[in-house]
Amino acid sequence: MFLRLLLLLLLAMNIGVGCWLAFGQRPQPLPPATDPGVPELQLLPAVPTASARVVADAHAIKASGRCLRIGPFDTRSGMQQAFEALTPHVPQIQYQRDQVTKPTGWWVYLPAFSTEEQALAAARTLAGEGIQDYYVITAGDRQNTVSLGLFHDQDNAKRRLARIQQLGYHAKLTQRMETLPEYWVAIALPAAKGFDWHAWVQAPGAQAHAVDCF
Repeated sequence: MFLRLLLLLLLAMNIGVGCWLAFGQRPQPLPPATDPGVPELQLLPAVPTASARVVADAHAIKASGRCLRIGPFDTRSGMQQAFEALTPHVPQIQYQRDQVTKPTGWWVYLPAFSTEEQALAAARTLAGEGIQDYYVITAGDRQNTVSLGLFHDQDNAKRRLARIQQLGYHAKLTQRMETLPEYWVAIALPAAKGFDWHAWVQAPGAQAHAVDCF
């Protein structure tokens, strides 16, 4: 009798669970993402950056078929300023870097002595005569040479040379040369008339000459 009641109870429980699963509350849809009357947020395509618009505008400028090379600029920063100023106004632009040998001043010196002791003795004698700006080169191609000053102005160099020669030394004067970088900006001229690169390049001494277009 007890076992029969237990079986009936289990059967009733299974029937109840089945009914709840079949007819119970179903999941409700999620509420709308916005309130009524408020438009949904839409993702827009990316907007080009300012630099991208500058490039696009420059490429839209019609070229004349003539090109100029502007410079020289002594520093990269000076070239960069001109490059950025010209870019929006020309159809094509590029920068160029050259290596040039330039005079950078004047050098007064005593030619190399046979020994370092002779060079040092000459330097001590000059110091006793009031010549303070000297240097004995002890290594390299100019070993045992006595440097007597570097000058930007040639007249000052000549005065130092004359004074050393008055003391009985065979001093020499030579121009110093150095290899330095030099920067240029090359542009394709726009077809529209009235373009003047001077309006955009504020660099003293900058000039322009015609070149083959790139």
